[in-house]
Amino acid sequence: MVYIVSWDEFVDRSVQLFRANPQLCRYAMKYRHCDGKLVLKVTDNRECLKFKTDQAQDAKKMEKLNNIFFTLMARGPDVDISEVSGKEQAEQQPSKKGRGRRQ
Repeated sequence: MVYIVSWDEFVDRSVQLFRANPQLCRYAMKYRHCDGKLVLKVTDNRECLKFKTDQAQDAKKMEKLNNIFFTLMARGPDVDISEVSGKEQAEQQPSKKGRGRRQ
């Protein structure tokens, strides 16, 4: 089990691990409220990568990693993930303001 200190390195190695064997790779999150720590884990039963943080601002980074994995799982492991981010995904969804009300 390897705890990776750098977020960018964790994301790069996690994506490489998923692309190498998408059928066996899995991604898990664990939050311990008593410690205030979030642990992200990516494994394929041979290699295990972990990232631990207690910073609230890392939640946005985790959201981006989730979007990357959702894209890889939905579109296939060979898709280009350079344009994936949380804000772009949210902007593509239509707004529901004003619907259903008649004036």
